[in-house]
Amino acid sequence: MNKLKELKKISSILIATNNPGKFKELKELLPKHIKYFRPQDFKLKEPKETAKDFKGNARIKSLYCAKKSGLISISDDSGLEVEDLNGQPGIYSARWAGKLKNFSLAIEKIRKLLLKNKLSESKANFTCCISVGFPNGKSYEFLGKVFGKVTFPPKGKRGFGYDPIFVANKELKTFGQLPAKYKNSISHRYQAFKGVKKYFKFN
Repeated sequence: MNKLKELKKISSILIATNNPGKFKELKELLPKHIKYFRPQDFKLKEPKETAKDFKGNARIKSLYCAKKSGLISISDDSGLEVEDLNGQPGIYSARWAGKLKNFSLAIEKIRKLLLKNKLSESKANFTCCISVGFPNGKSYEFLGKVFGKVTFPPKGKRGFGYDPIFVANKELKTFGQLPAKYKNSISHRYQAFKGVKKYFKFN
């Protein structure tokens, strides 16, 4: 089957994340006529992310869910890379928040590490890789980045994760302060999704 038709004509997609913030953002980027499922709808647990980069981890998640559910699955692996912390937390961004996904702890960890270097902010970027996985084992990956800085104290209660400390270039507010619709039009996730949209000819 032509890969373009595979996505244009399907009626169901599994969004391979248990993170409600990611699920919402991905769903808002995708076509409205499709029915979206979560891993828990198929009683799927998240697979171990054993790759060394965003692309590899995104592929692991999309193919795992695609094979287990029989549905085309879209996954997102993303993270914050802080320049003065040698790119940390990077692919470990979610893991820095611990099992309870407490990003307040992760944000505080970044603040303390920067303070050790007598810094209160640093250049940084959010990176996102979106993987589209098919039950037959094929996958396609798309990378997106947004550049800016991390700054303290955290500001804003919108968004999720590290949004309250990240200010994109040319912006005056953190991702945690920006309206969701606007943030989604400039985010790393949107930059990655532009590749998905172009490749699969979404309207």
